[in-house]
Amino acid sequence: MEAALAYDNANDRSLPVADQVIAQLFTEARTRNAWSDRKVSEETLKQLYDLMKFGPTAVNMTPARLIFVQSDEAKDRLIPLMGEGNQAKTRQAPVTIIIGYDVDFHETLPQLFPHAPDAKNWFPSEEGRKEAAFRNSSLQGGYLTIAARALGLDVGPMSGFDAEGVKKEFFPEGNIEPNYIMNIGYGTDENLFPRSPRLDFDQAAQIL
Repeated sequence: MEAALAYDNANDRSLPVADQVIAQLFTEARTRNAWSDRKVSEETLKQLYDLMKFGPTAVNMTPARLIFVQSDEAKDRLIPLMGEGNQAKTRQAPVTIIIGYDVDFHETLPQLFPHAPDAKNWFPSEEGRKEAAFRNSSLQGGYLTIAARALGLDVGPMSGFDAEGVKKEFFPEGNIEPNYIMNIGYGTDENLFPRSPRLDFDQAAQIL
């Protein structure tokens, strides 16, 4: 029944997706701290990006810039820059994604927002571009999480790292700043904490 519903939904975007899909993306998904040794293919990483890129951003700026850290050599460069509590799980994860944001995203707007030829000039201030790039790359990181779960992967986002060191080591060219870092792969239940509480609707939202 659920498979039929999911098929029907593909032809009617006004219908909700099957409960199984919602569970995989949200209600049953967990942040993982330990990983199996199952590899993540280059094809899957490219598919992951190709899903993420369709998430909406302001004026289609898509400022996120990703580095997929997968080889032992690349991990050796990254792990000393991670917080102590994040080092072991980063070493174990099949892939670690550095999510950065391009402060000079406006340079690509003629390509990405062609129906407004003057869009590049809407962002003259570097401070304003940095704020917009941070906000929209964070959105893209959320899309990346959902895309990974849709592909059957688990995720483990982290903010404990030396941002200046990561920028120097992995974004030495251009005007790209690191936002946050996320392990991906096929997680295990090792070191899995009980699910933490969430705020109820009335605590976090209101309808006006």
